[in-house]
Amino acid sequence: MGVTPEEVVADLRAAGCVFAEDEAGLLLETGAEGLAERVRRRVAGEPLEHLLGWAAFDGARVPVDTGVFVPRRRTEYLVDLAAPLLGPGDVAVDLCCGCGAVGIALAARVPGAEVHAADLDPVATACAARSLPRVHTGDLFAALPPDLRGRVAVIAVNAPYVPTDEIAMMPAEARDHEPRTALDGGHDGVGFHRRITAEAPHWLAPGGHLLIETSRRQAPLTAAALTEAGLTTQVHHDPERDSTIAHGTAQ
Repeated sequence: MGVTPEEVVADLRAAGCVFAEDEAGLLLETGAEGLAERVRRRVAGEPLEHLLGWAAFDGARVPVDTGVFVPRRRTEYLVDLAAPLLGPGDVAVDLCCGCGAVGIALAARVPGAEVHAADLDPVATACAARSLPRVHTGDLFAALPPDLRGRVAVIAVNAPYVPTDEIAMMPAEARDHEPRTALDGGHDGVGFHRRITAEAPHWLAPGGHLLIETSRRQAPLTAAALTEAGLTTQVHHDPERDSTIAHGTAQ
C-alpha cells in the first residue's frame, strides 16, 4: 500500500515543517514510486529542493541537484537590479553561480543577452550546464574566457558570505546538505567580496556594473571593497525579502 497524502502531511508536520501541506503537495507531484523514501529523507532534514530536483526562483523551476546550493528567494532582488542594466547583445556573468539560477533568470528576462555562469564546484557547474549554454568551472574570474575581459556589462554575484564561525548556527538543511564552499565567506564573511572587487574592474566594460549580494550587517564592508576598487558605489535593500545588494559602477 502506498503512502497517503494525509500520512505525508502528518509526517512532515511532526518533523517541524512549517508548510507541511505545501511540501506534501510538491512531494506527491513526484509520483508514488520512491515517495516514502523521499518523505523519510525530508523528515531527516534534507532540503525539499534536492528531493524535488528543482527550486522555485524568479517564476521558474530551476534544476537543483543533490549537493548543490539551493537558491534563496532573497537573491531574486539581485536579478531585479541586474536585469534592467542589460540589453540584447550585452554580456552578463553569473559569478559563483551554483545551479545557475541568477543566470537563468537574466537570460529569461533579457532575451539576446550573452549570459555566462561560473563556479568553482564542478557539481554545481554540471547542474547549471543543464540550463545554460555558457558555463565555466574554475576559481572566480579564472574560470571565464579571456576574451570577456573589458566586455562585461553586468557581473551578478552571490558568493559565500557567511562568516566561518557562524556556519554552525545555520539551519541543518544548509549546514549539513549544502557544500561548505558555497557558504563559508571567511572570518568576516566578505573574503570573496574583496577578491571579486579587486579583479572585477578588469572585466567590466566602461560603465559596467558589479552587483554583490551581501547582508545589512556586512554591507559597509562590501561597499568599502567596491569603492577601494575604484567603482562608484551604492547599497540597495529590499525589506520584504531582507535582501541587500552592494552595487559598483565602472567609470
